[in-house]
Amino acid sequence: MYLSLNDIQQMDKISRLNLINSITGVKPSNLIGTKSKDGFSNLAIFSSVVHLGSKPPLIGFITRPAIKFGRHTLRNIIETKCFTINHVSTEIVEKAHFTSARFPKEVSEFKMCGLNEIYHDDFSAPFVKESSVKIGLHLKEITPINSNNSTLVVGQIEHLILDSSTINDNYILDLEKSKVVGIGGLSEYYKLKKIADFPYARVEELPKLNNK
Repeated sequence: MYLSLNDIQQMDKISRLNLINSITGVKPSNLIGTKSKDGFSNLAIFSSVVHLGSKPPLIGFITRPAIKFGRHTLRNIIETKCFTINHVSTEIVEKAHFTSARFPKEVSEFKMCGLNEIYHDDFSAPFVKESSVKIGLHLKEITPINSNNSTLVVGQIEHLILDSSTINDNYILDLEKSKVVGIGGLSEYYKLKKIADFPYARVEELPKLNNK
């Protein structure tokens, strides 16, 4: 099969959405927790969370354009300057998926989807109690992406809560042990299985590969 840009643009909306959202492969699944300045908690599933750096520890995510429907997550982050990122595990995957429904601002996805909000110290954004990895972030910058009117939100890690049994001696998180799931497309979820552990890649230590 070959598809040109014109072919893609001529596809019906749903087919185009399904194709373009799935061709990038398995993406991380995370629940982003926020609270509005007037006290309404919000929870939404995202597949666009990305590592941006470790010094300072920065994580970003993309939020889509909000033309017809308001984006509660982005609005709350702008108001309060903080948010949480919580891993989705196999135990809560169905509940996490349905946080994507368009609930009114005054209705909490935590309550509607059977998840529990918890708080740490004086950090105002809610964490997901059931999540195996919980990250609290302070807003650093918001960058518009002019190509499609989406937005890159960048936060700096202030709190990190996780199960110490899922961290190895090198402080690497074992995603399989923490039962994290990935997202394929818009609504397909995959278990993660560790298949290899290679050393840091150095030219002088290149193994004998079957290069032709």
